[in-house]
Amino acid sequence: MNDVYQAPSANLQEATQPYTGGGSIADGLAGNYKIDIGAILSEAWSKINGAKGTVWLAILFYMIVTIPLSMAINFVLAKIGIVGHSGGPFSTAFNGGGFLAQLIQTFVTMPMAAGMMMLGIKLAVRAPVESTEIFDYFPKVLNLVGTMVLWYVLVAIGFCLLVLPGIYLMIAYGLAFPLVVEKNMSPWEALETSRRAISHHWFGVFGLYLVLMVLMFLACIPLGIGLIWMLPMMLITMGVVYRTIFGYEGATLP
Repeated sequence: MNDVYQAPSANLQEATQPYTGGGSIADGLAGNYKIDIGAILSEAWSKINGAKGTVWLAILFYMIVTIPLSMAINFVLAKIGIVGHSGGPFSTAFNGGGFLAQLIQTFVTMPMAAGMMMLGIKLAVRAPVESTEIFDYFPKVLNLVGTMVLWYVLVAIGFCLLVLPGIYLMIAYGLAFPLVVEKNMSPWEALETSRRAISHHWFGVFGLYLVLMVLMFLACIPLGIGLIWMLPMMLITMGVVYRTIFGYEGATLP
């Protein structure tokens, strides 16, 4: 079994070197890893110093692109009668125009969202990273959108089957998107690889997500000030989980 957790080094020079340990696809599929919630959160917390600016600048870039884009798409679709006008030629009882607007936005937001995930992974492995790298994954947009569509359909079916299968799939498919980018997998391969690997320690991953949700709630209480630290920590935490299960292959990154 691989060493799945390495405490932050006290040696500054060593701590700045890329981390090449962790898991692998084979180890992840075999369940040869451990989800130690305390150790993972401790490592993520230790890595937020110097990372907050990078993360928040990336979030700012994301908002600068996505918010005006959403407004522009809805404005254009409303002008041509697809959304916003009940008598428009394309209006439907189920607001198909709203679905079209969401689909168009997804082709822009998904590569950037994947970029945010990869930013967390890179920070977790101490690889060089810049905020603008969230724009680097548009060449994989078709695979990312395909993964999202499959994720949505399968999770929706799961929720229709007495809810619990949907909750299971929401957690189990959680690492599919970085697998598309970092391991160059197809949508179905990424979803199934994520599901099969996480299923070995599903309750541990679920427990970690619950703890993150509680921490996020607490961070929001004092006027949201705690989010300055909590959002970078959340991204890095997910990066540590990904590295622990699947490892890191720097050559596949931009």
